[in-house]
Amino acid sequence: QVQLVESGGALVQPGGSLRLSCAASGSRFSINAMGWYRQAPGKQREYVAQISNSGFANYNEFLKGRFIISRETAKNTVYLQMDSLKPEDTALYYCVADTTLRIKISSPYWGQGTQVTVSS
Repeated sequence: QVQLVESGGALVQPGGSLRLSCAASGSRFSINAMGWYRQAPGKQREYVAQISNSGFANYNEFLKGRFIISRETAKNTVYLQMDSLKPEDTALYYCVADTTLRIKISSPYWGQGTQVTVSS
């Protein structure tokens, strides 16, 4: 089993920045990809970004350029740097891990989520 714990969500003004963190524990050796999904109120979960064990990053095309995913292998932690935040970025952000090279809705490991609210 793998446990994922997110942190870093907050209320931020439009144009501001946040960095989310996700710490993995448990059977981490089985994980090949980690990343983020988000879910806004009344909407379906949306893919944000992922990073593989080799460091290859992939992004939702509509978010690329404002969001950057990175990982600190020694700490088993993945980060999501979010800049130029917009009100439409308001959502519950979930950390996700998968044993394959791609995270997806059916991935077996999900965190509890961390709330990001962008509002003035």
